[in-house]
Amino acid sequence: MSAGGYHVHGPHDHELEHAAHGDSHAGGSHSGGKSMTSQIAVFTAIIATVGAIFAYMAGLTQANAGLLKNDAGMKKTEASNQWAYFQAKSTKQALAEFALDMSPEERKAGWQTKIARYEQEKNDIATAAKKLEHESTEFDEESEAQMHMHHRWAQATTALQVSIALAAIALLTRKKWLEWGMFGVAGIGVLIGVLAAMHI
Repeated sequence: MSAGGYHVHGPHDHELEHAAHGDSHAGGSHSGGKSMTSQIAVFTAIIATVGAIFAYMAGLTQANAGLLKNDAGMKKTEASNQWAYFQAKSTKQALAEFALDMSPEERKAGWQTKIARYEQEKNDIATAAKKLEHESTEFDEESEAQMHMHHRWAQATTALQVSIALAAIALLTRKKWLEWGMFGVAGIGVLIGVLAAMHI
């Protein structure tokens, strides 16, 4: 990437340039060194690609978790509104029951009808409120599941980034144990990515 005449690149790009030029710092005469350089360069390119996919999945699951949490909040608000409506009906029912007790006999039937209507309306409102609360809980659980997957993808991405860093150090130091460490950490990253894909 160029900015103002300067070429900006990361350590992975730098090491790939070395690989393309036959690793002139190693003299280019050692076939083992060139083989190691080429092997690590190809491996790093593959891991960087897989890491980019994992990073995308981490961002996607985080966004999904946020949307689901927002849906849960909306359902909770709707449920609260329904319970407030339920409370208002309960107050009206209580007043109707008081009026029933205080009214002359010829008006009691009318108040009794209103009380029965308020009771039915309260039952309908309570059913709707409980349904909204259940939906809110489901959205919350789905959000938590998405966040769990997000953490898995993020862990996998981090492991692959560490593996790429180890690859750059292995190219510079020519340490075989660093190369094995690079493969090991990458393997862990891929395994975590598989667990994320399996929703584990």
